[in-house]
Amino acid sequence: QIVPLWIAPNVLTFSGFVMILFNYFLISFYDWDYTASGTSPGRVPTWVWLFSAFTTFCAYALDSIDGKHARRTQSSTPLGELFDHGLDSWATSIFVLSFFSVCSRDNGKTGVSVYTMYIYLSIVLFNFMCSHWEKYNTGVLFLPWGYDISQVVVIAAYLLTGTVGVEVWQKPLLFGYYITDVLVILLIGFSLFLSFPQTLYNIHRAHLKKTLKNDSLYEGLLPLVSPLLLFVLLTVWVVLSPSNILAKQPRLFLWMVGVAFSNVICKVIICQMSSTRPELLHWFLFPLALVVYAAISGLLGWMEEAVLGVFTALVTAAHVHYGVCVGRQLSEHLNIYIFSLKKRVQE
Repeated sequence: QIVPLWIAPNVLTFSGFVMILFNYFLISFYDWDYTASGTSPGRVPTWVWLFSAFTTFCAYALDSIDGKHARRTQSSTPLGELFDHGLDSWATSIFVLSFFSVCSRDNGKTGVSVYTMYIYLSIVLFNFMCSHWEKYNTGVLFLPWGYDISQVVVIAAYLLTGTVGVEVWQKPLLFGYYITDVLVILLIGFSLFLSFPQTLYNIHRAHLKKTLKNDSLYEGLLPLVSPLLLFVLLTVWVVLSPSNILAKQPRLFLWMVGVAFSNVICKVIICQMSSTRPELLHWFLFPLALVVYAAISGLLGWMEEAVLGVFTALVTAAHVHYGVCVGRQLSEHLNIYIFSLKKRVQE
C-alpha cells in the first residue's frame, strides 16, 4: 500500500538484491576467510550484524511484495517473473554465504568445517532447484514454508549476534550440541523429509490429474542433468584437490559455486517459462571439467588458487553478461522498460 504506483516492480526486486549483495561484501571485508567470529570477542563490529539483520529483512520484504505490486500496477510480465526468480537463484547462495560468517569456520573448538559449509550450501541450492524443476513439470511454483522460516531464522541469528555477541555460537546449547549443529540438523531434516518429498508428491499428483507439462520421463528429468553434473564436478574438486582448495579459499570457492548454479538454473527457468526443452549439458560444465581435471591431476600445482580466482571472475562476468542480455532482449520484445512503467516508443 505504501509503495508509490509509479515505481516499477523490478525496482523493488533489484533493490532487495543490491542490499543483500552490499551486505555480503561488507561482511567479506571484515571476515574474508570465515574466522572473524571464531574469537571472543569477534572481530566483526556489532553494527555490521545489526545492519545484516536490517538488509536481510528488507530484501525478504521486497522479494515478497514485488509480485503484488506488479499486479497492483497491472504490469505483470514474463520479464518480471524471470527477473525475480533469476535474482533469487543468485541471492539464495549469497544469503547462505553471509550467514556462515556468524558461526565461523572450525577452529578446533567451535565453528563449522568448510566441508559442512559446502554441504549446507549444496542442500539449500538443491531445494531451490527442486522447486523450479517442479514448476517445469507442473507449471506451478510451490514455495515450501521452509523458505519463510529460513529468512526469519537468519534475521534472528544476526540480531542475536549483534545483541549478545559471537560468544553465543561458541557455547553448547543442549546435550553438548551447538546452535550451528542444530541448524544443520534441521536443514537436512526439512530438506529430506519435508521439501523434497513435497516436490515429488506434487509432481505425482499432477501426473494422476494428467496435468503434467511433460509426459516423457526423459523430458521431465532433463532439467536435472546439468545441475547435478555441476555438483558432481564441484564435489570432485573439493574432495580430490591436492592443495585442499576449499580450505584455502572457502569464500572464493563457495561464491563460484553459487554463481555457476545460478546461471545453470536460470536456463531451466527460461525453458520452463517458454515451454522449450533445456539443453542436456550447460556450457559451464566443459570449462569447469577442464579446470577440475587440471587441478586434481596436479597439472596446476601451486597455481590452483590463482586459476580458481580467474575462473571465478570469468564465471561471474559471464553470468552478469547473460543476465543483462536476456533482460534487454525481453525488454525489447515486450516493448517495456526494465526499471520503468513507461512503454517503449515503437519505431
